Amino acid sequence: MPSPEEFNAWMAAVAQAGDRQAFAALFKHFAPRIKSFLMRAGTAPELAEELAQETMVQLWRRASTFDPARASLSTWLYTIARNLRIDHFRRTGGDPCEGEEPWDADQQPADAHLPPEDLLLATQREQGVRRAMAQLPPEQSLVLQLSFFEERPHAIIARDLGIPLGTVKSRIRLAVAQLRLKLDAFGS
Repeated sequence: MPSPEEFNAWMAAVAQAGDRQAFAALFKHFAPRIKSFLMRAGTAPELAEELAQETMVQLWRRASTFDPARASLSTWLYTIARNLRIDHFRRTGGDPCEGEEPWDADQQPADAHLPPEDLLLATQREQGVRRAMAQLPPEQSLVLQLSFFEERPHAIIARDLGIPLGTVKSRIRLAVAQLRLKLDAFGS
């Protein structure tokens, strides 16, 4: 996996010279990850693909505005992707969770033994968590995604995002506290 310094060098090449090879390397690395990030947030696969590509178009267009002193490239891109997703649902008047597939016993065999009421409650709880996560600040949402859904160790998250380990732990603590408050407000 490329280092943060390599990502920054590629970004500089895109920003300064419109370097297509550097952009292709960035696209190859980030586009699938962004699509997965969006799908885990409840976006339908086709829309996730479209938004991931639009995120990469924004990288190309706005490469000169990227400042590695303010955020790592992955944080910058995930924030763009998250904002594009939110903007899409605001424009269409939809719910950010509307792209989610309804519960299907064939897709969730581990839950097949549960009574229907418990399955419904679990689905509602999951949707509440997705809504609450969509309302978190991007940097908190990102570290939760990486830590809990991708099961990355905190030290790896810190390295990948180019932030101190203590910052990762603080963001996770803050995000979990915010999720609790939001879930209590949702009644989940």
